[in-house]
Amino acid sequence: MARPKKYIEDMVARFAEGTFERIKRVLTEGEDRADFVRDAVEKELSRRERKRSAPASSAADA
Repeated sequence: MARPKKYIEDMVARFAEGTFERIKRVLTEGEDRADFVRDAVEKELSRRERKRSAPASSAADA
């Protein structure tokens, strides 16, 4: 029986010239470019979701 796929959604994205070379320079052993991009997207999504759910502070609170 085949194992269910972990990543089922895909997209095509264009990057500025030199981006892939920059990624290549910082990859860890065993990591590929797709792993790097998935990790970066997950971290940015988490950051934005935390920011969105954080209570808004106002000048009156200071």
